[in-house]
Amino acid sequence: MADVRKKLNDFVNGLEAVGHTNGEEVGAFMNLLGACYEPKTIDLKTKELMSVAIGIYNRCEYCIVYHSYKALEAGASKEEIMEAAMVSVAFGGGPAMAYSVTLLKECVDEFAPDFA
Repeated sequence: MADVRKKLNDFVNGLEAVGHTNGEEVGAFMNLLGACYEPKTIDLKTKELMSVAIGIYNRCEYCIVYHSYKALEAGASKEEIMEAAMVSVAFGGGPAMAYSVTLLKECVDEFAPDFA
């Protein structure tokens, strides 16, 4: 089993470390994220649920870990996160289901108590 907290920390710390040598690029990426996740007509929780589904569909482990955490932080329930993942399964089939029932389930189980 993956250590999802380690993956989350590796991603966040990696962004910071690479930002020291490639600050312009990392900064541009972070500015894009900031603009995209700013609540406008769609609230942050919904955007994070969308991101979970897209991460599942794309089979991006770091995206799944990061956005499952951020979805919980934004107020999403475990049930909402898993429902969003099932939408990705409608498009991504077996591989999306595999990531949903393994890595995503582990993330939700691990991170949900942080926001209870």
